[in-house]
Amino acid sequence: MKHSEATPRPATQQHDVEDWRTGGFGLYIHWPFCQSKCPYCDFNSHVATSIDQQDWAKAYVQELERTAELTGKRLLNSIYFGGGTPSLMRMDTVERILVHASKHWTFANDIEITLEANPGSVDAANFRGYHAAGVNRISLGLQALDDLALRMLGRMHTVDEGLRALSTAQSTFDRVSFDLIYTRQNQTMEGWQKELERALSLGSSHMSLYQLSIENGTVFGERFARGQLLGLPDENLGADFFDLTQDVMEAAGLPSYEVSNHARPGSESRHNMIYWTAGDYAGIGPGAHGRLTIGASRYATTMQPSPAPWLAQTRTSGNLEMEKLVDTDCALEYLLMGLRLRAGITLSRLEKMAGKRLPRNQLGDLVDMGMLHIDEDMLQVTRRGRPLLNAVIEQIARLL
Repeated sequence: MKHSEATPRPATQQHDVEDWRTGGFGLYIHWPFCQSKCPYCDFNSHVATSIDQQDWAKAYVQELERTAELTGKRLLNSIYFGGGTPSLMRMDTVERILVHASKHWTFANDIEITLEANPGSVDAANFRGYHAAGVNRISLGLQALDDLALRMLGRMHTVDEGLRALSTAQSTFDRVSFDLIYTRQNQTMEGWQKELERALSLGSSHMSLYQLSIENGTVFGERFARGQLLGLPDENLGADFFDLTQDVMEAAGLPSYEVSNHARPGSESRHNMIYWTAGDYAGIGPGAHGRLTIGASRYATTMQPSPAPWLAQTRTSGNLEMEKLVDTDCALEYLLMGLRLRAGITLSRLEKMAGKRLPRNQLGDLVDMGMLHIDEDMLQVTRRGRPLLNAVIEQIARLL
């Protein structure tokens, strides 16, 4: 186990009133392997020809134990298997991780256990196996309901395959979410509206709708730099797509509770809410990040991103690297993450984190422009402000 300072002592009962409990405690498991690398993806994912799943399961268990030594016996609100493509994990690998997590932490009665899946890597037997292992929520990467768009996005499945996978998931799990990407090449507003309406007819109570972003280090990023990625909407058209998305989803009863996430009331992602409300979460797996409160301090945790070195390090010193966060770091993270939520953030909590009072009178311009709304102790970015969220947050951050 690696640290940027002395190893903190394990948690004790004196931490029962720590701030992180407002958001809860989650566990993120990163599975780094995919069948192929999507051209828009900048996540830590790798294509491997062979994987010794027993070896990997053992490694996750070892890192779970090391992390639990720091946190103590906490109440665990959620577990999220992300990637990569976690639906490439064997069912006994998932089960072994869940069994050992339950030994180290106390599962909440309503614990949410999510597994990300790609339509091309799952079948009915796998879903039933994951469900038997303890998974109770699936997040399915449909990405588009148009075969040409799927090919342009580098996806390996067709629309029909995606819909069959969704139907199988819905027949096995009570909670199923799926992702779609918009502002794609040559996409029209009319086409996106029809796609949204079709998506709404599929019956899921949670949908994640992301605008396509061109990231450095991706295939799309390289094509864009060479002027070869044509037909992308400009900023103004992108804002129109966003507005259309909000209108259609709100009318259907799935308003956005976060910038890119829509749900019927009660179907929100509990795991992601931990991130957005500044809870604690343990990140385990290659490249996984976490936030842990140990004693009176909060730490940012990271792990070796490359799969082979990560696996090797689990057998010796472990992978966890920790950096102590100062008050301003914690306040800025709460601001950055919390203002993504429609509900916003609590000003008194922000000020307690920052160790100073926010000069609220200096927020007047943003309020007058309709970008911010202040209601007693709550600070929210309005629908008008959400397309400019980064700029709004930047102005507030200068006051901390």
